[in-house]
Amino acid sequence: MPASRTIQPANMRGTPPQRQVVTPLACLHVLETRLHVKIFDADEQVYQVPEEVFPRPKSEGVAAEKSALGFEWTENPFSFRVVRKESNETLFDTSAASLVFEDQYLRVRTRLPEGPHLYGLGEHTDPFQLNATNYTRTLWNRDAYGVPEGTNLYGHHPIYFDHRGASGTHGVFLLSSSGMDVKIDNTDGQFLEYNALGGILDFYFVAGPSPKEVAVQYSEIVGKPVMQPYWGFGYHQCKYGYRDVFNVAEVVANYSAAGIPLETMWTDIDYMELRRVFTLDPERFPLEMVRELVSYLHAHQQHYVVMVDPATWRGDYEAYNEGVDRDIFQKLPNGEIYVGAVWPGPAVFPDWFHPNTQGYWNDQFLSFFDPETGVDIDALWIDMNEAANFCPYPCSDPDAFADESGNPPKPPPVRNNTGRPISGFPGSFQPPTTQRLLKRQSNETGKYLGLPGRDLIDPKYQIKNDAGSISNKTAPTDIVNYDGTTQYDTHNLYGSMMSVASRQALLARRPERRPLVITRSTFAGAGAHVGKWLGDNLSTWHHYRNSISGILQFASIFQVPMVGADVCGFGDNTTETLCSRWAWLGAFYPFYRNHAGYDSIPQEFYNWPTVAEAGKNAIDTRYRLLDYIYTHLHRQTKTGVPLLSPLFFQYPSDTNTFPIDLQFFFGDALLVSPVTEENSTDVSIYLPKDTFYDFFTHERVIGAGETVNLTDVAFTTIPLHIRGGSIIPLRAESANTTTELRKKDFELWVAVDEEGCASGSLYLDEGDKLEQPETSEIEFSYKDGELSVGGKFGYQTEVVIRSVVVLGGAGNSSGGYETGSKKLEGPISLVEASTWKI
Repeated sequence: MPASRTIQPANMRGTPPQRQVVTPLACLHVLETRLHVKIFDADEQVYQVPEEVFPRPKSEGVAAEKSALGFEWTENPFSFRVVRKESNETLFDTSAASLVFEDQYLRVRTRLPEGPHLYGLGEHTDPFQLNATNYTRTLWNRDAYGVPEGTNLYGHHPIYFDHRGASGTHGVFLLSSSGMDVKIDNTDGQFLEYNALGGILDFYFVAGPSPKEVAVQYSEIVGKPVMQPYWGFGYHQCKYGYRDVFNVAEVVANYSAAGIPLETMWTDIDYMELRRVFTLDPERFPLEMVRELVSYLHAHQQHYVVMVDPATWRGDYEAYNEGVDRDIFQKLPNGEIYVGAVWPGPAVFPDWFHPNTQGYWNDQFLSFFDPETGVDIDALWIDMNEAANFCPYPCSDPDAFADESGNPPKPPPVRNNTGRPISGFPGSFQPPTTQRLLKRQSNETGKYLGLPGRDLIDPKYQIKNDAGSISNKTAPTDIVNYDGTTQYDTHNLYGSMMSVASRQALLARRPERRPLVITRSTFAGAGAHVGKWLGDNLSTWHHYRNSISGILQFASIFQVPMVGADVCGFGDNTTETLCSRWAWLGAFYPFYRNHAGYDSIPQEFYNWPTVAEAGKNAIDTRYRLLDYIYTHLHRQTKTGVPLLSPLFFQYPSDTNTFPIDLQFFFGDALLVSPVTEENSTDVSIYLPKDTFYDFFTHERVIGAGETVNLTDVAFTTIPLHIRGGSIIPLRAESANTTTELRKKDFELWVAVDEEGCASGSLYLDEGDKLEQPETSEIEFSYKDGELSVGGKFGYQTEVVIRSVVVLGGAGNSSGGYETGSKKLEGPISLVEASTWKI
């Protein structure tokens, strides 16, 4: 079989007479660990994800005999099979049902082994290991308050991992932005079936065979994650409903008074005038006071972030008028600008396909977020970018709807300054680029725009969109984008396109600094540009538990490692015990932010004694580990090996690990096992057959592949274990800010395995610049009582390794290793290689 081949499938359409006939072709590309199978129409009219939105991976072919995957097909009726050549195991087999290729409906079913272990197909809040019986996963991005189980949520990631234990793991990615239902059932043999609203069948199969290798190979398709600024891993605080700039300042001051480190302060849409994007409320958030707040934060080595939504108020103000002048808002088929209703009331939405939109977006950022005259933000938060729309389809009168929408009440007016001194703030603070306009046009070639004559509003096949019609509570699917494509085909791209445009706008504003963008709605490949938070969760123990599955989906499967959930929950009211546990769990999210809803009680960590203590302890531990976290993120940006991983990634042959989604590995060395039941101080955790050490006591624990019951786990701590064979670099002490943290010396914890060996790494750079000319990538290894330090030493620092602690001690005559530890006082330089006898 050649590395690239085109075939003409026969009898694969199954097209009823009343529907359009599509003549399909299949194209095949082979790499050593990847197989690309693309079934498309011969005339190339059917919609395909645009190359400029999702750049295709390089597909330089290899000789077929060198490929780990084999491709076989049957001509009549057409079906194909993908096999692992080493074992001849079938990985994907479409003969399970007839393949359907129609203008508004695609179906392909593959056989699966009984009791499959499948992961991915998100975004969802279902169990991490997918149900294999009577299960449907719908992919259609929507505003999903309360993130309910069994429904489509904010993101579109049609990738799944099929883990088969000792026989290996493989991945299947369908590059499609079409709305779809993916069904998994065993009613006619075990199967997985795609049911899509259109587009083509564009499959990428990756061979693994280990779970981590599948993750790496998938990253080569969607792009490696982007590196984040060092400070972005600090602790963040937000609430929807901070009533004015002085309320925000009070929170900053209260954290300082409580002795709880606060890296970044966030403001929700409260700062806007009548919730209009690119405005400030002149009474509650006057520009001069906001600038003084930001200056205070920056002077104290802290940061400031605000939210930006895509919906722009349809009214007489600069952001709307400029958008109309540049013709950048979405339009209906009749050429009129579409008007929906969101937070500001009647609203319009940018068309990210329009060539003027990036310039418009850049100019809004350059003006409103001007460091000298505007709001000098350090990063960006994007919400409502599915795009969300409060007005039900067809939204014939958005003005009337906005009046009766039941939106939260407008924030209360600014309070007077009587009796409200804010500690640490000065007395003066106390409260009392244009592009050429282009005409809207269609793609002149007519390629990939979607077949004409389709019902773009009410297709015959109805996916299980929890909002109902695919146009309901979002932009109508018959909107025609600038390039001639429609929202019917591109809806699921909207959020990621806005995120990428926003990252570019931040770069236009500060070209030399790494942009931190946290978004809600994502498409495959989003992690190459931005980070993600898991949306509007609730302050419940159920959502506390669900967040673990969510961060594992994005970090280990979808290649979006900068991910977190709203700590202590967004909607409803948290409790002291829930927030205490969540303060610790959140410390092991890559993105660590406390965020509460408008009607929720305040939940800043200082509001309860137990939470304050838990927060201090959690942040102290996280900050000491921050370079370990940073190192593992850097590794994922270079290799695709995940920063977070489920247990089966580390122990792929241990069947007991396959369904576990309440424990996870943070990096390769740290096993996180939170208490997950309400008001409990006990937890049962699984310890695989391996050597572990308690993080806090250094006690050695030998895992036997069994469940272990832990008791008396205080609300101010978390069960945390170091895997034997690991070397962990930690800061010797914590700090109030990440800027101060970077000045602290290191210590090494050497947790030896059964052979008395261990290894680890440390990545160092300046921490914020987009380009890092001087970096250090240091490797540590320990064997036979010797610690070796080597690697690349480009980043110059006066920080040293102050001490080395060997967990497990030295070898004894019985061939085992002593309980306890040995300690070597440093210092060890981090700018040169060395070997130390311990």
